[in-house]
Amino acid sequence: MQRYARTASAAQTLRGRRWAGSSEATLMSNSEAFVETLASRGVDTVFGIVGSAFMDALDLFPAAGIRFLSVQHEQGAAHMADGYARVTGKHGVCIAQNGPGITNFVTGVAAAYYTGSPVVAITPEAATSTKGLGGFQEVEQLPIFETITKEQVHVVHPARMAELTGYAFDSAVREGGPIQLNIPRDYFYGENKVKIPKINIPELSAGGERGIEEAARLVEGASNPVMVVGGGVVMSETGFAAARELADYLQVPVATTYLHNDAFDKRSPLWCGPLGYCGHKTAMNCVKEADVVLAIGTRLGPFGTNPQYGMDYWPEGAKVVQVDVDAKKVGRVKEVDVGVCGDAGLFCTALLKRLQAGTAAPPFQQNTKSRLARMEEHRAAWTTELEAMAEANVEACETSGGRLVPRKVLWELEKAMPRDAIVATDIGNTCSVSNGYLRFEQPRSYLAALTFGNCGYAFPAAMGAKVGCPERPAVAYVGDGAFGMSLMELLTCAREGIPTTVVTFNNQQWGAEKKNQVLWFGDRYVGTNLVNPETGFAGIAEAMGCRGITVSSLDQVGDALRSAVDSQMKDGVTTVIDVHTTRELGDPFRRDAMKLPQRILPKYRDYSEVAESSTGQPVDLLKRVV
Repeated sequence: MQRYARTASAAQTLRGRRWAGSSEATLMSNSEAFVETLASRGVDTVFGIVGSAFMDALDLFPAAGIRFLSVQHEQGAAHMADGYARVTGKHGVCIAQNGPGITNFVTGVAAAYYTGSPVVAITPEAATSTKGLGGFQEVEQLPIFETITKEQVHVVHPARMAELTGYAFDSAVREGGPIQLNIPRDYFYGENKVKIPKINIPELSAGGERGIEEAARLVEGASNPVMVVGGGVVMSETGFAAARELADYLQVPVATTYLHNDAFDKRSPLWCGPLGYCGHKTAMNCVKEADVVLAIGTRLGPFGTNPQYGMDYWPEGAKVVQVDVDAKKVGRVKEVDVGVCGDAGLFCTALLKRLQAGTAAPPFQQNTKSRLARMEEHRAAWTTELEAMAEANVEACETSGGRLVPRKVLWELEKAMPRDAIVATDIGNTCSVSNGYLRFEQPRSYLAALTFGNCGYAFPAAMGAKVGCPERPAVAYVGDGAFGMSLMELLTCAREGIPTTVVTFNNQQWGAEKKNQVLWFGDRYVGTNLVNPETGFAGIAEAMGCRGITVSSLDQVGDALRSAVDSQMKDGVTTVIDVHTTRELGDPFRRDAMKLPQRILPKYRDYSEVAESSTGQPVDLLKRVV
């Protein structure tokens, strides 16, 4: 079989390339055409569960240099592909059996849609000869993914296998999100004369000249500008460095958007933390006081700009420049004065060049010292407030049986976290509170399901990241409720040799939903309190061939993480650190969407509420948790 050169570099470097493909059509089987096209796009790993629908192609994977990584659940495969794509910049690829295997992809593909990950979900479907007869494992697969993929590619004829497979992979990079590649299972059989298609991904630009000029003029007229950087900075090939260069020149505070803490270097004195749910008041106050907001590489979604901590911080009177690679997102959520469709890194470089060419000193350069002093005042006040939050319910540690304050645990983890670590956080209360503690020195380091907010994301995403970047430590934060949706992948870690570190926050509750019951439902806990196994999650890990550590003292937290990372990096061992925390809860997710219940029927009138909880904490906070 003819071999085609691989593309080993990140996906962004594919833009603008014109790889020649095969110069002449070559007779090959349809499965060979499929596999050779994967190889031409640099695919070296495919996550999934084996199935007869694609076995003819799967048989060729080893010879093509493609690792098939067998997982425990197809949702995990999609999350692994997502994590792999986000840290490497390459395609993340997953495949499964037609019907039930494919429907298990849905949540993972939806998460990739909201993270903008170039995931290719390969979905073999029922054979064309029997489709519509209600055969074994048959389902209409295209409608299922219609609203959660950037594009759907259906192989309409076996002779077009290579063409459409190549198009799907190029589209994932071009569109910036998941693509469904749907292939009738009988199309893997047969043979055709095939050309492997060349890569066709246009390179990006900084945006239009007029938009860059208008942005520059707004900045030059500003007295108190601020930068807000998001996921587009992380995904841009030059974004992280270019944003830092622009910030250093402007000497302005830099806030990161919701769950994109890795968009700016924590070591910079201009870093002021994340906006959004459980973010930093330093960032929120700086944005609130700004007269010009440079929002770069962000869609300015509502979950990252809604009021937090009782503060409505978005500056309605400020001028806003929004830059995003997706034109549909510009001005969609927040009204903007200048909208630019462009690559975040290229825009930062172009804007910096234009500002450096200016002749007059802008107003904000004349008050740099006072502006940055004001930022430090906000930082000091927030640090004091954050420390007070960690002490607010400390008495629960003793009354609950020696459990730990979640915020103190998060701080100890942050202090012990390796500088080059990749951290994935699940949805949930404690995991969300960690948004206020996690800081990074390099991009492609922070993974989360963003506003899709599904449980079960963090662990498999961290595993995919580890496969993509084995030289970096991979750590997942999960709650004890959500971990039940992904803990089966401990078997995958053991079987496939994917050393990962998992930190479970074991407070025996579905904390995020319980917070709603605390505030609005009279502390009536229906379905939110949990009883976990006596062995804890450390015992479960050991039963699955991994290592388990139980932590019940604050001075053990940092040592446990360091030990687990050491086992991961030196011995190739996966470790679950089971941290026993109190039932203290942070802010609710959806204050904007919840109301006090008002019941009408007589038998339900006792279930009406007239006021929120006065403490905001569970009534069982001080009770002993077994």
